[in-house]
Amino acid sequence: MYEQISHSLLNDVLIALKPEIKYQKLQHFYTRLGANFYAIHSLFCSLYGDRPDFKKQMLHLVETMARQYIRRPAHLKKTDLAREKDHNWFLSQQWVGMALYCDGFADDLKGVQSRLNYLQDLGVNLVHIMPICDCPEGKSDGGYAIRDFRKVDSRFGTLKDLDELAANLRKRDMLLTLDVVMNHTSDQHEWAQKARAGDKAFQNYYFTFDDRQTPDIFEESMPEVFPETAPGNFTWDAVMGKWVMTVFNSYQWDLNYRNPAVFIEMLDIILFWANHGADILRLDAVAFLWKKMGSSCQNEREAHQILQLMKDCCQVTAPGVLFIAEAIVAPTEIIKYFGEDAINAKECEIAYNATFMALLWEAVATKNTTLLNIGIHSIPEKLERATWLNYVRCHDDIGWGFSDADIIAAGYDPQLHRRFLVDYFTGSHEASQAKGLAFGKNEKTGDARISGALASLVSLESALENNDAEAIDAAIKVILLLHSMIFAFGGIPLLYYGDAIGTLNDDAYLNDENKSNDNRWMHRPKMDWDKAARRKQPGTTEYRLFNAIKKMISVRKEISAFADRNNRELLHVDNMHLFAFSRFDQTISQSRVLVIGNFDTEPQSLALEPMRRLGFFQYDTVKDLCSGETLSLLGEALMIPALSFYWFQT
Repeated sequence: MYEQISHSLLNDVLIALKPEIKYQKLQHFYTRLGANFYAIHSLFCSLYGDRPDFKKQMLHLVETMARQYIRRPAHLKKTDLAREKDHNWFLSQQWVGMALYCDGFADDLKGVQSRLNYLQDLGVNLVHIMPICDCPEGKSDGGYAIRDFRKVDSRFGTLKDLDELAANLRKRDMLLTLDVVMNHTSDQHEWAQKARAGDKAFQNYYFTFDDRQTPDIFEESMPEVFPETAPGNFTWDAVMGKWVMTVFNSYQWDLNYRNPAVFIEMLDIILFWANHGADILRLDAVAFLWKKMGSSCQNEREAHQILQLMKDCCQVTAPGVLFIAEAIVAPTEIIKYFGEDAINAKECEIAYNATFMALLWEAVATKNTTLLNIGIHSIPEKLERATWLNYVRCHDDIGWGFSDADIIAAGYDPQLHRRFLVDYFTGSHEASQAKGLAFGKNEKTGDARISGALASLVSLESALENNDAEAIDAAIKVILLLHSMIFAFGGIPLLYYGDAIGTLNDDAYLNDENKSNDNRWMHRPKMDWDKAARRKQPGTTEYRLFNAIKKMISVRKEISAFADRNNRELLHVDNMHLFAFSRFDQTISQSRVLVIGNFDTEPQSLALEPMRRLGFFQYDTVKDLCSGETLSLLGEALMIPALSFYWFQT
C-alpha cells in the first residue's frame, strides 16, 4: 500500500513540474528517479511527513534534483553511466590519495595545477583539496566556517580555476575530492545575516532561542567539542537578540535539519560541486547533523536518515559521485555511516579508519602490537560496496579513540595509558624525542589529543637537529612502516601533503593571531618545494622517504590482492612486537600477500612452522615485493629487522 502512495505522489510531482524542467530530455533522470523514489519518499516522509507543506517540499526537492541534472555537463553524465556499469570501481587497489591545503601545497588552485606532476611522480591519483569555499578572514576555522557555499575563496582563485583543475585531473585519470561542510555555516553567511535581521524563515534555518531555558536543557547532555577555546554549545547574538547553537565555534551556527528547506539547500550545494567536477565529496561533521534534547546530539538515527536521503537523491542526479563520511567516532558507530544495507553503502561509500590510525600510533609508542592486535578486532567488517580511508596523518589532531575494554585487555590502565601516549608524543616521556603538542587537554584526567607533523612525531626533527644518523635512520623506518600498513591493510590509502618528504612542524602559525591559539596549525605547513626537489638527490632524507613510498605505491597498484573486497585475514603470531595479516585474491589462483610489520627497535623472530600450517612459506626462499630481497626459510624462524616490514606474495 505504501508503495502505491509513493507512486501516486510521484505522478503528482511529475505533473506539477515547471515547464522549463518538464520539457527537457531527462531520460536517465526519470529512470533513476523512478528507481529511487520509493526510498526518497520514505525517508523524506519519516523526517518531514508531519508538515502541512510536505507535498510542496517534495516537489521542491525533485525540482532541485532535476535542475542540477539539466546543468550537469555531458562528460560527467557519461562518467555516471560508466560508473553505474562498473559500480565497484573505487574498490580497486589503483587508487592512492593525498589530502592537501590548496594554499599550503601550492598557494592557490592554479598552483596546484602546476604541481600535479609531483603527485603523479609519487603515484597519487586521488587529490583531496581541503575546504576552498569563501570564509571570513580570521574566523574561518581552517575553511570550515563557510560564508558562501558556491564561491571559491579569493585567496585560492576562482570557480573557473577549479573547473580548469578538474579538467586537467580528468585528463590525467586523477580523481578530485572536495569538502562540503554539512553541519554549520559562518555567522556571516547570507542565511545568518537574514536571521540576524529578524527574518523568521531564516532564523528557522538555525537553532535560535529567546532565553537560556532550552539551551540549558541541551547543555545537560551535550559534550563540548573544544572546551578550551569554545566552551559551551550556545552563543548569545546581540544583534538578533537570541541564543544560537554553536557546537564548534561561536562564529559557526549549526544548521537545523528539522527544516526541510535546509536539507534541500544543502542537497543543491552538494550537486553544485558534483557538477563542477568533484568525483568524491567529503561530508564534514556528519555525526552532528541531528539535534535532540536529552542526547549527546551525535550519531542520532535521523542523522543517518539525512545521509541516506542525500545519497538516494545524488544517485538520481549524479550517481558517479561518492560520499566520504567525516565522522571520527567509535568503531561501532563509524560503521553505521556506510548504511544498514547488507552489501551496498546506502549512506557514504567511504569512511575514515580513525581507529586503525590511532592503534598504529599506539604501537609506535609502546614498541609492541598487543593493543593493535586486540583493537583491530573492534573494527566491524565493512559492507561489500564500501571502503575505508586509511591514513597516518591528516589536518586534524590524533585522538586515542580505542575502547577502554581493549586497553584493559592489553594489560593497561585506560587513563594512565592515554596519559602515557600524550607524554610520549609531546616528548615528556624519557624514552621519547617526539615533538608533538597536546591539544584539547582535559586538566582533570590529563587526557589530550596530539598535534604535530608525522616526521616530528616519530622524532625525525630531533634526530636532524642532533645530526644523529642512527636516529634519522630509525625515524625514516617508522615513517615507512606506518605507510606500509595503510597501503596494504585494505581501503584507499590517504597520504598527507609533505609527509612523503619528511616535512617537520611549522611554528609560523604562532605569528598569526587568528591561528596562534590552535596548535593544529603546526602540521598544516607551507610546502617547501626546495625540500621537495631534494627527493631526486640520492642519500638525502627526502630521497629515501619519497622513493620508498613511491615504490610501495607502485607495487600496491600491481597486486590485485590489495583491492578492497573484504579479502583480509588477521593473523595471530606469537610475538608481541609483530603485526601480521594476509590479503588474498580468490580470482587469481588463490594468490595471497602476507604483510608483517615489526614495531620494535630490535629485530624480532617469526616462527615459521605455525605460518606453514596456515599455508605460507611453502618453499625454501621467499621474496619481499618492495625491496626485491630474497630471504632464506631454512631455519625455524624468520628474523624481521627492527622497525621494518615485509610484503610476501605466496
